[in-house]
Amino acid sequence: MTMDTMNGSGRTTGRGIGLAAVRGLALALVSLPGAVLCFCLSLVSIALIPIGVGLVTTPYVLTGVRAFADWRRVLAAEWGGVRIPPAYRPLPEGAPPWTRTVALLRDPATWRDLRWLPVDMTAGFVTALLPAVLLLYPLEGFALAIGLWRVFPDGYWYGFVPVTGQASAFGAAALGLVLLFLAHFLTPRLLGAHFRLTRAVLGGNQRELAERVRVLTETRRDAVDASAAELRRIERDLHDGAQARLVAVGMDLGTIEALLDKDPAQAKELIARTRQSSVEALSELRELVRGIHPPVLAERGLGDAVQALALRLPVATEVSVDLPGRAEAPVESAAYFAVSEVLTNAVKHSDADRIWIDLHRADGMLRATVTDNGKGGAVIGAGSGLAGVERRLGTFDGVLAVSSPPGGPTMVTMEIPCA
Repeated sequence: MTMDTMNGSGRTTGRGIGLAAVRGLALALVSLPGAVLCFCLSLVSIALIPIGVGLVTTPYVLTGVRAFADWRRVLAAEWGGVRIPPAYRPLPEGAPPWTRTVALLRDPATWRDLRWLPVDMTAGFVTALLPAVLLLYPLEGFALAIGLWRVFPDGYWYGFVPVTGQASAFGAAALGLVLLFLAHFLTPRLLGAHFRLTRAVLGGNQRELAERVRVLTETRRDAVDASAAELRRIERDLHDGAQARLVAVGMDLGTIEALLDKDPAQAKELIARTRQSSVEALSELRELVRGIHPPVLAERGLGDAVQALALRLPVATEVSVDLPGRAEAPVESAAYFAVSEVLTNAVKHSDADRIWIDLHRADGMLRATVTDNGKGGAVIGAGSGLAGVERRLGTFDGVLAVSSPPGGPTMVTMEIPCA
């Protein structure tokens, strides 16, 4: 069983019960207004499409709905061990708003998100709130038994027990004890039922298998295109950088050879300049290799590579790593460059003075979280660095979730399936 609800002997622990209740209460308090807001904004925006206003607003609203759904996918994996893979179609980059609106409305995953919102604000809210109710409601019965019933001179109903005196108050306490006993077994399971309900509505089904295959095909094609573009960048950098310097070094060595007997002083000066050019060429080659596959990543693994990356940042950065063993090399590489891109965005655009990085692996997922205390407002959109990160993770069936309210903080969570 997940969510730290079972100890080594298989019994539900008190810590697991309390943790499930707190998580369920927090989820209910946040998800209800979030689902209502997303659903209302979506209905209004789509209804305004015929008059043209919705063509502009719908892409932003539906992108927000996707971000809300992705956040719930991450929580389902983190808190419930329930995987809900997304199956969104890639959006056209640089397209005008009406093109993006049409693309979003033609995506079956968009309508699945919209169907999920009413379920989440009703049955989802109840299943998230029940763990906290089962744990807290018995306290009221105990309070009635120790004298709270006297505050209600006309009597008080606790569940199905009418409390009119001390004897009936003890009956209320007995009912509270039964509810607490039930909470011991049901609280973690109810939270798990909430996430399974989310998966049932938000996740794909067999009829969407073909769509899933098509999405994976497109992400693989994006990976091939990205690899080709990377090879062209490497070739260009070699031609314009290190190769040009090495050619210059060769020419200088020829000149030095001719000057050694005629003008030793000038030859000595040229040797010093040639040495400097060779040092610069070597530095450029090292940077190029680091951009292809950092040596520390190959030798020491993802944790040490990210820590080395953090040391080079101009912003104070804390790194927390909990990675037992190493993942596959492609997964480590994808996670490293995704974290690198997110950190680059944070340094360039967030105005943050502190960044936190957390790397851990659980339930067959490698999760990386980058948090900064900057100004917020980060979104996954065409042309943004986060869109590139999402495409990179999509190649490995990964998920990207962004929480970045105006004023900050910004939290970017990435997860990739790994053995």
